[in-house]
Amino acid sequence: MVFARLASFRDAIMIDIEIAAADAAALIKQNSARLVDVREPWEFARTSIEGSLLMPMGEVAARANQELDPDERLLVLCHHGVRSLNVAVWMRNQGFENAQSVRGGIDAWSREVDPGVARY
Repeated sequence: MVFARLASFRDAIMIDIEIAAADAAALIKQNSARLVDVREPWEFARTSIEGSLLMPMGEVAARANQELDPDERLLVLCHHGVRSLNVAVWMRNQGFENAQSVRGGIDAWSREVDPGVARY
């Protein structure tokens, strides 16, 4: 019985390392999360999601602790979800426990959430 309560408590405080694009969009709409785009500036210029913060993957280590709140829900986005997953894992190791990678990246966002976001 005690073990079951502890497992439920752990599950309640640990969020998955990845989040679906539609779920990410819902959190952003509720102002419950911040979208961090780790693509390169040329990718961001080609297409982006309104309100997202551009922080290219190569700059995350230098900028994250100065510009991001470790207690905030951070949704990390790239093109297909590989870079963002690496960044989300790194962020969690740095104390950003609520960092999540948007599964499928901006490509999934365009297909599942907003077809107005250009695919490339």
